Amino acid sequence: MFSQEWQEKIDEGLRQDSTIAYLWQQKAMPLFKQKKYELGMRFLDEAVALDPKKYLDYRAFIKCIFVKTYVEAIKDFEECKKMLGYGYIMDHSYDFYIAICYLQLNEFKIAEQILNQDIEYIKNKQGETWVHFLDLFYLGIIKYEQKKYEEAIIIFDTSLNQYKQFSDAKYYKAKALDYLGKFEEASILIKEAKNDFEEGYTINEDNVLYEVYPYQVNWKLVQFK
Repeated sequence: MFSQEWQEKIDEGLRQDSTIAYLWQQKAMPLFKQKKYELGMRFLDEAVALDPKKYLDYRAFIKCIFVKTYVEAIKDFEECKKMLGYGYIMDHSYDFYIAICYLQLNEFKIAEQILNQDIEYIKNKQGETWVHFLDLFYLGIIKYEQKKYEEAIIIFDTSLNQYKQFSDAKYYKAKALDYLGKFEEASILIKEAKNDFEEGYTINEDNVLYEVYPYQVNWKLVQFK
């Protein structure tokens, strides 16, 4: 997939028919995973122009998680909602990613409103058990960033009820406990989180192989007391 032969074979196909959106997307996809964002986006834009209903949400996802152009990602996701209604890409809703984009832009109140509404929508439509632990993790992060530490801890615990060894949720819960002056509890939990991470328990989205997700902990920078 990352070879020049891959690109050459796709180019052969495009020379025969340059209107096949899938070929443009397949040309772009490995480039993003190699962090060749500008080049990949050039080809993905071609796929979107040919088939926006199929590839616009994929481009929005790429902008959010890979390229990290959050304002542009929001624009694409909002256009997807207008064109397709409530939708999902890579196992999460459009509003989930829009909330992450606002989180990354430090627009915490907007992010909280969007993610809260999305979680309530999921609960009402499919039931509480359908709310993903990553939705709850990011809602906890949004609360944490607004210094709502007690609320953040409650939400991190709800995420941990689904994914009991989720090292990143434990880390930020420990940070919240530390801010509340619960130093001993925080110290125990952060060491537990480090152990979980070393056993491989972190954000487990497929694309985490290629990109660090927002607020995923870099344990090399963590100092222990």
